[in-house]
Amino acid sequence: MNAVDPTHWLLRFTPAEWIRAAMKELRSAEAAYEVRNARAGLSGLRRAAGMALNGALILEPNDSWGRTYVEHLQALARDTSVPEPVQRAARALVDTPPPTTTQIVVLRTPAQDERLREAAKDVIAHAYVVVVRNGAAS
Repeated sequence: MNAVDPTHWLLRFTPAEWIRAAMKELRSAEAAYEVRNARAGLSGLRRAAGMALNGALILEPNDSWGRTYVEHLQALARDTSVPEPVQRAARALVDTPPPTTTQIVVLRTPAQDERLREAAKDVIAHAYVVVVRNGAAS
């Protein structure tokens, strides 16, 4: 198991701590959607999914995943070694454009927002499975 290193971008948390941080970020993203702040909600969902993937990345290193949360999601969307639903979930989070502040008509529906929430949860669940499979869940 890798030791925690507060100065290292990836190792500043344990895999289980990354999962917990992801869940906290997910709750913040959901709260943003509740107050109709879709921009903050989408950013938070991407962050939450990426944080969870950091936990998986510690245990199953993959240089193609890059360093940023969005790079992790982009790589996961192309990764044929993960289940198709996880690829689709990552792709949904990456491909959804953020709402702009200049839109006069909002072209979003609650169902679309919920689809993105579920996509983030699917990615987080995948990362959690990796953490558990490697015996690092506590």
